[in-house]
Amino acid sequence: MANYENFKKKAKETFETIADVSVETYKVAEERAKILAKKTKLRAGIVNEKATIRRLSVELGTGYYKLFKDSPAPEFEQLCIEITTAHERIADKEKQIAELKNNSAKDNDKDKDD
Repeated sequence: MANYENFKKKAKETFETIADVSVETYKVAEERAKILAKKTKLRAGIVNEKATIRRLSVELGTGYYKLFKDSPAPEFEQLCIEITTAHERIADKEKQIAELKNNSAKDNDKDKDD
């Protein structure tokens, strides 16, 4: 009987130790999860702020270009020239598309007459 009581005592101590370790492991895991959630939230906030900066920078640049494209500050002159050139290329391509549409419409009218 002494062996059984001794076994019970050891088993109880072992289970208590396992329970204590489990509780501590849970507490550590819970704290790590809280930290991870906080870091994730902060990173999402950073991404949102960077998106805001990009949007505002585009608005600022667009506004500057509209106001000063004809007489930009020297440090922005080349950029303004490149933007103006890009606008001209866009206008040319749009003109070409319109011409293609007109030619296509004329061809369709010829097919109807034949």
